[in-house]
Amino acid sequence: MNKHVTHWIGGGAHDGPTERTGDIYNPASGQVTGTVDFAGPKEVGAAVAAAKEAFPGWRDTSLSRRVQTLFRFRELLRANSDRLAAIVSSEHGKVFSDAQGEVARGLEVVDFACGIPHLLKGGYSENVSTGVDSYSILQPIGVVSGITPFNFPAMVPMWMFPVAIACGNTFLLKPSEKDPSAAVLLAELWAEAGLPDGVFNVVHGDKAAVDAILEHPDVAAVSFVGSTPIAQYIYRTAAEHGKRVQALGGAKNHMVVLPDADLDLAADSAVSAGFGSAGERCMAISAVAVVDSVADDLLERIRERVSRLRVGPGDDDRSEMGPLVTREHRDKVASYLESGVREGATLAIDGRVHPVLGGASDGFWLGPSVLDHVGPRMSCYREEIFGPVLSVVRVGDYDEAVKLINDNPYGNGTAIFTNDGGAARRFQNEIEVGMVGINVPIPVPMAYYSFGGWKQSLFGDSHAHGTEGVHFYTRTKAVTARWTDPGKRPEGGVDLGFPTNG
Repeated sequence: MNKHVTHWIGGGAHDGPTERTGDIYNPASGQVTGTVDFAGPKEVGAAVAAAKEAFPGWRDTSLSRRVQTLFRFRELLRANSDRLAAIVSSEHGKVFSDAQGEVARGLEVVDFACGIPHLLKGGYSENVSTGVDSYSILQPIGVVSGITPFNFPAMVPMWMFPVAIACGNTFLLKPSEKDPSAAVLLAELWAEAGLPDGVFNVVHGDKAAVDAILEHPDVAAVSFVGSTPIAQYIYRTAAEHGKRVQALGGAKNHMVVLPDADLDLAADSAVSAGFGSAGERCMAISAVAVVDSVADDLLERIRERVSRLRVGPGDDDRSEMGPLVTREHRDKVASYLESGVREGATLAIDGRVHPVLGGASDGFWLGPSVLDHVGPRMSCYREEIFGPVLSVVRVGDYDEAVKLINDNPYGNGTAIFTNDGGAARRFQNEIEVGMVGINVPIPVPMAYYSFGGWKQSLFGDSHAHGTEGVHFYTRTKAVTARWTDPGKRPEGGVDLGFPTNG
């Protein structure tokens, strides 16, 4: 154990005492590799104070200078992308190539934020009344915060802070305490890019830190990504304290496979989207709704692909899938295999016996698993598993598949595999889900579109990044102005009547 991670406040590492700490693990070995300081109200208060002090200066920094800082950060991030990916892999457990992809997708949002001058343009109407002009301007809202999950310790924060900072806000990040080091490296890169002290801050910790953020009167907005119960808590608590909130919750993403689909493409996609990042992603495919006539054929193709998957440590170039993030989470995910069988499903593929590169270890391993003949009342279907467990739900036809998805309380992402353009077009219209893929298994939109689901997958009115992200981190001010011509001064006088245009 040789790593110590602390907060980043006001432009540097926090050097004060800490009352509580947590362990950082290497999920592949199960060993503790360091400690992380946990923040309480005092540390959160110091970070908010630093952000509040920095806000007026950053708000009034010209768009040109803001963008120059963003471009410098972008280039530093590119230069350090492998270093950041290695940190993510070591603390989360995902394989290095997967971590590289995470960083690359986060960089897309930084690229998007570099175009902020175009996105902050207001509107102007001349002569709305005689000699009167009206226009709107977009302004930052102040100190904003992001509370992010363990599964994407680099990408999810980058859904938030590049847009928030580009819009002129100051930012407080509370990453997961399970893999905290990526956030600190991002803070160091911001400092190297020339971001003023206090514009970007990081505090680590658990619920005590979260509650201090939610209740702090100087935090104007909170962004969150995590499970639905916590998203509901974040939304309710922050809203009660007068904050703007976007809280992205859990998911149960379905992939519909129609009889005319390319079954090899569907099998490749189900395995890739079900077991990438060990299934620990909110856009993972966790349920395959396949028309029964092709279900056996599809399952056999999935089985053949899973048998060739290499599970192993993230720093082994041969590995395609790593361990889960903690022992407790691994055990919880594995329990769904047992409960699924008890409730009537068939365990088609048991990931508990999947070989691990390098032999057995104390890591948090669970190989790719498949439950067949899953029904909508089973706990393995109703609950978000967040691990490498794929449920196969056999349906009679397209209509049954759509009803299955629309009846589900989650509405994050979905996909349909078919060669029928009419069926695909009908699906995108009828399905009650926020992000839809057509022969694309993980329909994560590009950064210039917005990310987020429907129903119990989102609490709040705004999705992440894209134009909705810009709207979330700004507020509109409408200005009505009259500049009189000294040579044509209008007749004055008091008029108590209701003002009208003319």
